[in-house]
Amino acid sequence: MIIPLPIPVFIAGLFIGSFLNVCIFRMPRNISVVMPSSRCPRCSTPIRAWDNIPVLSYSLLRGRCRYCREKISLRYPLIELANGLLYAGSLWRFGLGWSFVVYCLLCSALLVITFIDIDFQIIPDRITLPGIPLGLVLGSLLLPDPFMRAEPLGYRASFIGAAAGFLFYYSVAHLSIRILRKEGMGGGDIKLMTMVGGLLGWKAVLLTTFAGSVSGSVVGILMMLRKGQGRGMLIPFGPFLALGALATIFFGQEILLWYLR
Repeated sequence: MIIPLPIPVFIAGLFIGSFLNVCIFRMPRNISVVMPSSRCPRCSTPIRAWDNIPVLSYSLLRGRCRYCREKISLRYPLIELANGLLYAGSLWRFGLGWSFVVYCLLCSALLVITFIDIDFQIIPDRITLPGIPLGLVLGSLLLPDPFMRAEPLGYRASFIGAAAGFLFYYSVAHLSIRILRKEGMGGGDIKLMTMVGGLLGWKAVLLTTFAGSVSGSVVGILMMLRKGQGRGMLIPFGPFLALGALATIFFGQEILLWYLR
């Protein structure tokens, strides 16, 4: 019996998603993501291997720790599922190859960035700082142009993309401080978009910014309509930039053709 390739890719994404949950919890707290082994945040009991199977263990334990019965957040299996679906979607979209591997890594990094920014309003330098030079290399040598997939991105578009991401977001941050007298764009957003620009090119910086701004505006309006929240409230922009980057990766070509028509 031959197992279709998307199934093991999806399962691998689930297990890597379980590791992403560890990164999301530990990285902003400056705890090693390798040691110690996974344990319950409340009772600190090490989690056994059979209780750490992505999605399945959560369902069997009914969302509670086996030992202290503390409720486990539904976010854990949702992140695992999201990562598995992104891996399977990357295989479907790009086929098996180096670009598939790079996009899987980028999708996982964007998931970690999203939930750390939601929880702590920071984007970890441990992801973006090494991601900038790595993005320039991978964007120059391995990745296709997300808007013309038959064409390689190339070193020129990669470096222009990184420069565009840095200069645009640095300018916005600087102007918001000068004019509005408050920080409207964090340094983490600048480094994130420098990384995204290096990987995907300058056109991706524009589309990511547009998609992130639209989705962020919608969420902000909904929060204001609900019990008056949102006005003056700090809403992290990183998750919306991550969503915009994912839209660019998977549907950049289609969005460009729709716009031109």
